[in-house]
Amino acid sequence: MVSSTDAEPQRSVDHPTTHLFARFEDMVHTRRETWARKHGRVPLIIPFAGYGSTQWTRVLCRVMLQKPVPVPSDPPTRADRKRAKRSERLRGWRSFVSVPLNGAMVSITIDGRTTEVRADRGGVVDAVIPIALEPGWHVATIETPGGVAVEAPTQIIAPDVSFGIVSDVDDTVMVTVLPRPFVAAWNTFVLDEHARIPTPGMAVLMERLVSSHPGSPVIYLSTGAWNVAPTLTRFLSRNIYPAGTLLLTDWGPTHDRWFRSGQEHKRDNLRRLAEEFPNIKWLLIGDDGQHDEDVYREFSAERPGHVSAVAIRQLSTGEAVLAGGRSKSERGSTPDVPWVYAPDGSGIAEQLDELGMV
Repeated sequence: MVSSTDAEPQRSVDHPTTHLFARFEDMVHTRRETWARKHGRVPLIIPFAGYGSTQWTRVLCRVMLQKPVPVPSDPPTRADRKRAKRSERLRGWRSFVSVPLNGAMVSITIDGRTTEVRADRGGVVDAVIPIALEPGWHVATIETPGGVAVEAPTQIIAPDVSFGIVSDVDDTVMVTVLPRPFVAAWNTFVLDEHARIPTPGMAVLMERLVSSHPGSPVIYLSTGAWNVAPTLTRFLSRNIYPAGTLLLTDWGPTHDRWFRSGQEHKRDNLRRLAEEFPNIKWLLIGDDGQHDEDVYREFSAERPGHVSAVAIRQLSTGEAVLAGGRSKSERGSTPDVPWVYAPDGSGIAEQLDELGMV
């Protein structure tokens, strides 16, 4: 059986129980979709890395309407290389003006088996496909009817893996000084992705953790929008963070509220991971500038058997000011779950080493 999260009617504007803001958003998307198709835009799939067990896999992607991608020459010409370079160096705002394809049908092929699923209101496909696969990295081929096929990697976790990493992104692996609205908007919509700053020592820490625990999953759990997933993926790769799955969200309204809750997004996915991998104890990595401490404390108290430790990156004074202050809570603590605090990856690594995790 195939399941898809956040499943909603293809045109929820027709359902009176849908929140007013969601119906308005659907109306806007419908008009933009009509305009885009009229001006030659075609479906384009943006694949994301997924994960799974030896009995199922979670496949993630987003379907958008964009200009047709020119087929490069063979070998690529100088113009092809320039076009590719311009395409990669996108400022954040461009990813927010593409038109999501509401309710798009896609076919997903893994190990010779094909399954059809439908995207949600925002064009996001988040589907769990029952299939027996060997542990390791596999490739899912995704395509729309008459469209161009793309490949999405998916990591299959072995049954004996007992350690995993869940990490926040903003101000944890990447300095973005959220949530101050002006600075957040600048980083998201204006700043070139190559100018984003990696958190000192964090990539080395996470690579050491993965090396110490072969086969462990890495989940980048963020309140950021799916629009920035390609940018974040390139950032993580460029700064040598270990490969993993991005779990993002939509910023717009849902069927029952005017704006999504970032904290609930994190809580829901942590609970889901605990249910999907009952034998894994997660190292939870975040920062003290938003709500990570509260979310991690609640999860650790609710399911202590699923948490190996909590690591909190302490913001500098300047970062804390730009982020609107530090968390109001004192240093986190949960019975039987160690908490470590440090301003960078190196300091966190030293403390995790004392706990025997690195």
